[in-house]
Amino acid sequence: MDPVRPSTPGTLGGPAVTWHDDPYALALRAGRGPLFLRRADGRRFPLDVERWCAVADAADWSVLARCRGAVLDVGCGPGRLVAALAEQGHRTLGVDISPAAVAGTRSRGGMALCRSVFDPLPGAGRWTTALLVDGNIGIGGDPVALLRRMAELTAPNGRLIAEADPVEVDDHHEVRLDDGRGGLGAPFRWARVGPAALVRHAATAGWSPVDDWSVAGRRFVELVSADAGPAPARPRPRRLQPGRSAG
Repeated sequence: MDPVRPSTPGTLGGPAVTWHDDPYALALRAGRGPLFLRRADGRRFPLDVERWCAVADAADWSVLARCRGAVLDVGCGPGRLVAALAEQGHRTLGVDISPAAVAGTRSRGGMALCRSVFDPLPGAGRWTTALLVDGNIGIGGDPVALLRRMAELTAPNGRLIAEADPVEVDDHHEVRLDDGRGGLGAPFRWARVGPAALVRHAATAGWSPVDDWSVAGRRFVELVSADAGPAPARPRPRRLQPGRSAG
């Protein structure tokens, strides 16, 4: 998870919130919640800290099996996907604005930078696969702007795998992180995007869907650049398992 707070309302790419002892960092260090996204109207959405801090699960492996080449994980959190990809032999970089998340990724042996996705990043325009999982399509509260940025980061024939909200929703709000015990983080903009809305925003940003699937109640969409023309038939994803090489 990697929230961004712009310097001016309605813009993206400004200074990111740097989190040290906020509810998110404390939850990552503890390896457990409770942790919620809290809207201004008081509605709260639970966040799955325990899953983020665990090893990759079956739904994660359905994503990892579709990764090709060099992989950029945006909003990498404590690094379970970065670590699994590195173990499979991929050149992989995680990006997150939380120092606690970056420290967690590095402690697993993964490479990670403490930066916003809208900051200059190494390998821009050359990443073969990019990931937006665990709700990170919501970064910045503007999915179209985020998806356009992802197009700048990936190679012309690259792929983006994004996780959608499991329900059909398309909204954005100013939210805060809530530890369920009265602790609140700084406000930031966030979006929730269901599968149909994700495909719609992707088309606006120049992406075309080539695959979608569900595992364990989680929804994913694989996208390619619309400028790349019709996508070639792709082989079935390799069913990689922990400890086996990607070859």
